[in-house]
Amino acid sequence: MNERIEDLRKRREEALHAGSERAVERQHAKGKMLARERIEYLLDDGSFNELDLLVRHRAHDSGIEERPYTDGVITGWGTIDGRRVFVFAQDFTVFGGALGEAFAEKLHKVMDLANSVGAPMIGLNDGAGARIQEGVVSLDGYGGIFYRNVQSSGVIPQISVILGPCAGGAVYSPAMTDFIFMVREKSHMFITGPDVVKTVTGEEVSLEELGGAGSHSTKSGVATFVAEDEHQVLDDVKALLSFLPSNNLDLPPMVDCVDPADRACPELDDLMPDSSNVPYDMRKVVTAVVDDGDFMEYHAAWAGNIVCGFARLGGRAVGVVGNQPAMLAGVLDIQAAEKAARFVRTCDAFNLPLVTFVDVPGFLPGVDQEYGGIIRHGAKLLYAYCEATVPRIQVITRKAYGGAYVVMDSKSVGSDLSLAWPSAELAVMGPQGAVEILHRRELAEASDPVARRDELVDDYTERYANPYVAAERGFVDDVITPSETRARLVAGLEMLAGKREELPQRKHGNVPL
Repeated sequence: MNERIEDLRKRREEALHAGSERAVERQHAKGKMLARERIEYLLDDGSFNELDLLVRHRAHDSGIEERPYTDGVITGWGTIDGRRVFVFAQDFTVFGGALGEAFAEKLHKVMDLANSVGAPMIGLNDGAGARIQEGVVSLDGYGGIFYRNVQSSGVIPQISVILGPCAGGAVYSPAMTDFIFMVREKSHMFITGPDVVKTVTGEEVSLEELGGAGSHSTKSGVATFVAEDEHQVLDDVKALLSFLPSNNLDLPPMVDCVDPADRACPELDDLMPDSSNVPYDMRKVVTAVVDDGDFMEYHAAWAGNIVCGFARLGGRAVGVVGNQPAMLAGVLDIQAAEKAARFVRTCDAFNLPLVTFVDVPGFLPGVDQEYGGIIRHGAKLLYAYCEATVPRIQVITRKAYGGAYVVMDSKSVGSDLSLAWPSAELAVMGPQGAVEILHRRELAEASDPVARRDELVDDYTERYANPYVAAERGFVDDVITPSETRARLVAGLEMLAGKREELPQRKHGNVPL
């Protein structure tokens, strides 16, 4: 028995150092952590339980003579802040982290376990894609991963951390997870690399321009969060998990809140500009009302005309959506609708209440928007809110015009509570446009059309562009002072904590894609 135990120890030691010294040195020289170092940093000390440490490939006819243990991926489970999570980390020092049959089987096993146990699945991606020597077997392995991504969608949080190259078909697994984290200058995602792009289209583009964190966080909307280095990105993963439940049957974690629930926000009383055409930063509204001003923004650098993110109110995790008047006047366009729709559906899947701040003048007009499908994309956000069963509170801070107001979680599409500031303007359209349509003939015949238009605009604003007509009809539940927004939100969320709502019996709705 002693000999067998000693043999096991040797095998384990070999498996724990599967990558060659040269490969390890190259990884460190690039400023990148090893797979095991990443897991150790991410998880609570001593909590990692490894699976399939002694797995090796069986592709004897592939031409690969080496058969290192782990086969290029480390899998297992552990805890983050005492909560169970499952994790895999591609090991670039073994076969460049390329996926083969045994590698894929390890991922299938850990993904199945995460789904059956009901715990988050975190993937640390740093690999060269499919293992060419194993041919179609590798492709079949990817198919199994994609299938499991979909089976877990909306059941457990799935988080992808891109820490190196991620190319070809390999990008589709992260694309189907809930969140993608990238590191500047280190992470790259693309379907085809710069050389292929140049060959096919003649375009010359660098690796970073094509698939780096900067491009995917500002242009494509692929990257949800971006960090400056690996330590920061893993810290951000931990922060995100603190807002999320372990699965769709659990409620988000509550934390002790030292920020008083009834705290007034007097700075909000003076925030709104005198003119409704002057912008302000909606982030100031959000950080003023949430616990300790802590706001983890979602897609912070993409579709900046709408703000989304995670925060807490009274210790309760919530998802926050708000139009951003500081960019494009807060209009809804294709990207903003897609960003917010995805966020709303994510919050609904994982039981996070939604707080929506509204200051929206409408949808962005233009040929590009119409040809790009603003009707279809705008409907995604409308569908997401109508489908959501979590507690939903709307706060109208200023403009709430036309169909865009309805889309932004109005009472008519199921918002549980609707609050408005005195500065709120609820109308079919802005006073200027309404007057020019309603009084076109009168203005054309007026001796001083400019002065008459100004009079009519003032009259329309006083009669219609205010929250009181809507409050009289119950479309707005109450008109509040900005300074009491936090207290009213905390009280509303506490009241709605027991909300129960079920969707119609069906396989699934047909969301406009």
